[in-house]
Amino acid sequence: MCDTLVTLAEDGVLFAKNSDRDPNEAQVLRWHAAADHEPGTEVACTWISIPQVARTHAVLLSQPWWMWGAEIGANEHGVVIGNEAVFTRELIGRARPDALLGMDLVRLGLERASSATDAVSTIVALLEAHGQGGSCSHEHPRFRYDNSFLIADPDGAIVLETAGRSWATEEVRGPGRAISNGLTIPAFAKAHADPIRSRVTACAVRRARTEPAAGAARTPADLFAILRDHGPGGSPRWSRVHGGLTAPCVHAGGTVASSQSTASWVADLRGDVQHWATATSGPCTSLFKPVAVDEPVDLGPDPTNRAEDASTWWRHEVLHRLTLRDHPASLARYAAARDRTEATWLADRPTSAHAFAVARTLERGWVDDLWQADLPDRRPAWVRRQWNRYDQEAGR
Repeated sequence: MCDTLVTLAEDGVLFAKNSDRDPNEAQVLRWHAAADHEPGTEVACTWISIPQVARTHAVLLSQPWWMWGAEIGANEHGVVIGNEAVFTRELIGRARPDALLGMDLVRLGLERASSATDAVSTIVALLEAHGQGGSCSHEHPRFRYDNSFLIADPDGAIVLETAGRSWATEEVRGPGRAISNGLTIPAFAKAHADPIRSRVTACAVRRARTEPAAGAARTPADLFAILRDHGPGGSPRWSRVHGGLTAPCVHAGGTVASSQSTASWVADLRGDVQHWATATSGPCTSLFKPVAVDEPVDLGPDPTNRAEDASTWWRHEVLHRLTLRDHPASLARYAAARDRTEATWLADRPTSAHAFAVARTLERGWVDDLWQADLPDRRPAWVRRQWNRYDQEAGR
């Protein structure tokens, strides 16, 4: 499950997304340079191959480790896209052949379009030609969904919602717009939404928080705070059904739905475009680091669904999973330092490589402090059991 939002401020466009996936599904930043392609070339997407175009743009993508497509991304022209799983009547009791995933459509839109409007046209044409379908989860191969998209560039934003090969669009008028795991364009939702599964995702509850907040946001720091929101009380609220899914900063723990915010991204499209990504799970436990489409960073070996401390994503998981044991007390020990560091970077952007190096050092210190503090695990018993299982599956 996910949340994506956009702010149309007086001075330009701001964009943000939390990508909520399986708790052990590491997500990685990958840089792909612009490239020319020979006529007749095909591109192998996650499940199918389709004809390649003559030229693809340079992109920076946040990708689930096993997937060709991306949950979030940006291209050299200042286009950013985030997608959301949505559950439609078209999915009920119908087996679809493998086709393009929503994540494939994110990447294809970024590689082939130079504006938000062009990206919508690109995605719609690919959807109509090839359809959407195929497993959307490495851990749960039968999990499938349709997709909605929030597509932005420095001039504005568009919501694109889909159900099978059907689609609808809405130009964002501002000041804020958010999408989550339910259809939101009224007539399209009435025709296609699956209300039961949409209710399980708690998408309306989260959108009720993110959309007004997006309308009030003015800076990237405001969007960092929105993505870190746990709802009333400031800490995760656990449900046996869906864990911490009632606020945008999602932590796994439900017995029916158990998503985790595995990567987060904020794009400032005002003036000189700037991007801020965690490249790690749990925005509340992460630092938003400056990243750029033309500034690749060595993040260590690509992660998988098995714990490996050499990778950026899994190294951070030590801090994230320690913090969850007693979230309020643990986060209080380092949140101020996290916020000061980000404020310094926002005022004077360092290189991406420097920021990631600083984040590594800080997180190592925060982990050492939490080990020494030895705080008790205050989560409900079923949440502890869930996370013990995730740890065992990851080989931790």
